[in-house]
Amino acid sequence: MRRTTLAFGAMLLASGASWAQQVTLAGVADAAVRVVNNQGRGSVNSLTSGGNSTSKLIIRGNEDLGDGMFAGFYLEHGFLLDSGTPVSSTMFWDRRATVSIGSKAWGEFRAGRDYVPSYSNWTRYDPFTYVGAAGANNFISATPVGPLRAAFGSGANTTVRSSNAVQYILPGNLGGWEGGLLVAAGEGGTAANGQHKVMAGRLGYATSAFNLAAALTRTENNLTGSNALNDLAIGGSYDLGFAKFSAAWRQFKLGDAKQVNYLIGAWVPMGQGTVKVSWNRVDLRGRIGATNVDANDAQQLGLGYVYDLSKRSALYGTFSRIMNDGGATYVIPGGTSGLPGGGNSTALEIGIRHNF
Repeated sequence: MRRTTLAFGAMLLASGASWAQQVTLAGVADAAVRVVNNQGRGSVNSLTSGGNSTSKLIIRGNEDLGDGMFAGFYLEHGFLLDSGTPVSSTMFWDRRATVSIGSKAWGEFRAGRDYVPSYSNWTRYDPFTYVGAAGANNFISATPVGPLRAAFGSGANTTVRSSNAVQYILPGNLGGWEGGLLVAAGEGGTAANGQHKVMAGRLGYATSAFNLAAALTRTENNLTGSNALNDLAIGGSYDLGFAKFSAAWRQFKLGDAKQVNYLIGAWVPMGQGTVKVSWNRVDLRGRIGATNVDANDAQQLGLGYVYDLSKRSALYGTFSRIMNDGGATYVIPGGTSGLPGGGNSTALEIGIRHNF
């Protein structure tokens, strides 16, 4: 009888804890077969991870504090499904690691590693959500000489996320207005260690069909010197029912050097899925020291289809082509290195994604 009572008491305690706080295990498993042909360098066949959505593991929790208040946490780990290895060799919760407290009436305060406002405002207008063979991320790289390479070198950058961040997010009861502010301390570190001083903000307006927003992220570190890298992203979208269209503009500026990215996208419902189309352009201007970076431009065309097998699972196919100008050597990941300046990079991928 005593054992039964203890066991029943333990069950009540456990169920009471679950009522007070909800903890969820979730994530994405995504893999695709990809063929990349770089002009003059031949083709490479590979199995890649995250062609439609990044493969990841998520643990999140939320507690209702009463009177509309809440507290919670969010942990997100990125992994490569094709090899089973972490995306980052130095951070386990590389994608997001935050704790938060907030209220439905006055918004949310969040602390930890999280997405910067400029990235959030750019990727929402990319039909390929910044991943895969046709993702807009193919043109946001520190490889070519330009403001990104000058500001970050080979270290972790703030084009997507910032560590050591504290942010405030507006509540969802402002009649369509949305946005927030983010600050991050450099903590006396260096760009090589991924430690940057960041100030950022985003403001937008959205309805059920229309969206318009702008965001600015300002980053300082030991490489930017007396300057700062300004990352400005402006975009909008409109859903006409038969199709949704988007357009966005993003500029990275450091001193006399600029990198300007343009994006036009479309989502077209078709059958049990969605056709996705995008056009991206990158345009470098100005100088880094004595180096003129003007002749490093490129365009990317992307076409894809996502077929929904269920609410959780989907098959997808994507075709993309990068056309470099001048000395630019942008490529779709997965091909042979050594593409000559002005060459083309072409890819086809077919994959499956499952949300859990």
